Amino acid sequence: MIMVSKTTPWDATDYLKTDDDIAEYLAAAFETGDIGDVTHALATIARARGMTETAKSAGLARGSLYKAIGEGANPTLSTLLSVLSAMNVTLSAKPKLAA
Repeated sequence: MIMVSKTTPWDATDYLKTDDDIAEYLAAAFETGDIGDVTHALATIARARGMTETAKSAGLARGSLYKAIGEGANPTLSTLLSVLSAMNVTLSAKPKLAA
């Protein structure tokens, strides 16, 4: 007899409930140094918060937000800072640790 496990897709939006959750998730994306990871994290956070509300808070049209953080996007610094502010997080810098 073969045992079959039923699984459900994992969705990070289910776990992004607090500002701390969001900040940690986004920090991990920034640490990779990959713009694709960062824009994917931003899109995931925007879905968790609500795309329309995030766009409105960032001063963007909803379609512009999708374009700015969608797959293959490379948002301007101005757009990035607006979106981060809408997500109630800030961007900071620290020295890179020596390997």
